Amino acid sequence: MAGSIQRLTESQVGANVSEQNLDQLCINTIRTLSIDAVQQANSGHPGAPMGLAPVVYSLWQYFLKYDPAGPLWPNRDRFVLSAGHASMLLYSTLHLAGVKNVNKKGEVENELSVSMEQIKRFRQLDSRTPGHPESHLTTGVETTTGPLGQGVGNSVGMAIAGKFMATHFNRENFKLFDYRVYSVCGDGDLMEGVAGEAASLAGHLQLGNLCWIYDNNRVTLDGPASWSFSEDVMTRFVGYGWHVTRVADANDLLQLSRAYKDFLAHDDKPMLIVVDSHIGYGSPHKQDSFEAHGEPLGEAEVKLAKKSYGWPEDAKFLVPDGVYQHFQLGIGARGAQDHAKWNASFAEYSKKFPELADQLSQMQHRELPDGWDKGLPSFPADPKGMATRESSGKVLNTLAKNIPWMVGGSADLAKSNKTNLTFEGAGEFYPVTFEGRNVHFGVREHAMGAAVNGMCLSGLRSFSATFFNFSDYMRASMRLAALMEIPVLFIFTHDSIGVGEDGPTHQPVEQLAAFRAMPNMLVFRPGDANEVTETYKAALQHPHGPSTLVFSRQAMPTLDRTKYASAAGTAKGAYVLADADGGKPDVILLATGSELQWAVAAYEKLKSEGIKARVVSMPCWELFDQQDAAYKESVLPSNVTARVSIEMAATLGWERYIGLRGKAIGMHSFGASAPLKDLLKKFGFDTDAVVSAAKALLGK
Repeated sequence: MAGSIQRLTESQVGANVSEQNLDQLCINTIRTLSIDAVQQANSGHPGAPMGLAPVVYSLWQYFLKYDPAGPLWPNRDRFVLSAGHASMLLYSTLHLAGVKNVNKKGEVENELSVSMEQIKRFRQLDSRTPGHPESHLTTGVETTTGPLGQGVGNSVGMAIAGKFMATHFNRENFKLFDYRVYSVCGDGDLMEGVAGEAASLAGHLQLGNLCWIYDNNRVTLDGPASWSFSEDVMTRFVGYGWHVTRVADANDLLQLSRAYKDFLAHDDKPMLIVVDSHIGYGSPHKQDSFEAHGEPLGEAEVKLAKKSYGWPEDAKFLVPDGVYQHFQLGIGARGAQDHAKWNASFAEYSKKFPELADQLSQMQHRELPDGWDKGLPSFPADPKGMATRESSGKVLNTLAKNIPWMVGGSADLAKSNKTNLTFEGAGEFYPVTFEGRNVHFGVREHAMGAAVNGMCLSGLRSFSATFFNFSDYMRASMRLAALMEIPVLFIFTHDSIGVGEDGPTHQPVEQLAAFRAMPNMLVFRPGDANEVTETYKAALQHPHGPSTLVFSRQAMPTLDRTKYASAAGTAKGAYVLADADGGKPDVILLATGSELQWAVAAYEKLKSEGIKARVVSMPCWELFDQQDAAYKESVLPSNVTARVSIEMAATLGWERYIGLRGKAIGMHSFGASAPLKDLLKKFGFDTDAVVSAAKALLGK
């Protein structure tokens, strides 16, 4: 069988290593560590690591620009395992390459990111080797993958970031950024729509720093890939505008080397390397079978596979003599040398361009520059007001002007979302030039979500934008942003039935409740222009998670903050906007977004009738929930049980704040196509509805 070595006993492996092909020994070590970890966990995917070990080994050992002792080096090449189910392939490689661990403070520690003990604890509680790679847990994992297609989508964002940073930071004689991005993907990735969107975008942008390595093993989890997948992938990618090449045998290191060199020789287009491999390579009974895909081989088959590699059949988690040293002399030495050269160059760069050097440091530590909130708009009271998408555009432009690495764009809706960066020097991120801050994602919402994650993982403060109803296309990427604890801004407009004539296909109803249910996601729905300013301030100061910013299409009043409380209360998620005399209300009116105006109007009407009411603005439930008990009691006193919530969305969740006695005014069906004034009447949203609900609760 191609790729096997002479059969050795465990003791002979060490004694005879100098006589063996060290490359093959390292490859088979990756294979057997992966097999053993999956078998011990009695869970996992052994087949892909067995087939792809030569592909990943060749890349890491001979081509990847990466320093295992400095895994946060800004100009490192990025390796993304989009086929996240093959996680042991990555963990074994990280272990053998000697990648160091980085702690929560960003400090490189003198311990391995993936120790042998961690490999033995594959898929166990609190290990650094979960079933699918998680970037916030394991140093060397560039992004969290598992849901297929997400990793390749992230890789496009990383490539965009690399091109932008090269344009922004590089100067004559100082090439700070020229990193490349590699992503290993499989049939499942390329079947997912997000991968098609991402490939189309990458081809259009001519991201010549991007390489996808397609594991063409012709097997899916159900059975032969031919049951569900028969397209000509190579022709498809030529149509996307990619360079395409093929390696006919995954075990042929010479062919792999030529393919990688071909990629490095070009910078005008992304490249797809199609690698014909054998899933479960070396397993006599399960090679090229779906049985090697998603379950352990079984003890007997493990021994037979090891026998085919010339491996000691009973040895478990064996790393033969010479393997660690070979990696150290390869990627270890090369990476250290490249990193040292970069550090020396950066030291000189810092003297000549101290401001840019400071920017890079702040980016890497997720810090904001001095004066990041300089000039943020404060909006005067205005009964007609403006749509929060309008005030959002003004605030976003101010922030982006102050934060030079704030980059993002919209899914072909920038003019509607009001997210175009229009200040002098903002520019457009076009193919070839890669200079601008406005990225045109086209009608590719899912790829946009995955790409802005990749951009953020690379150090940018990235943002995306589209209509709120189309967040459904982005949910998988947004969930991963929350899991990865990265501070992406997901901007949405057209937030409710306020969309009007476009009708229920474009009117969000259930989306707010869904995102509020997502762990580690801040969801903001500000109630006027000044709350918009405070929303952005709160979101940008939240470095360990994404924020969903939800804005209106329709105008709403800008509240008089000399009469009502300051919008600074937004930072606590909810605050008392207007109160009864003496701070002793009989009824509490809670609202978000454009509905806040009706709560305020109802408060004034109730007040005129001698009814003591309080208005609580709740732009961010998650921040309110984080406050201490005393603050929450001060806003929502437990002895006041008459409570009314007003929100043009599904009412799910409001019971936490209004209780079983409270009244939730909201949506209980989809919307309809009509002018807004008719929709408000049909669905019961106005001041009188709030007043009536409050009186009913008070028995009046």
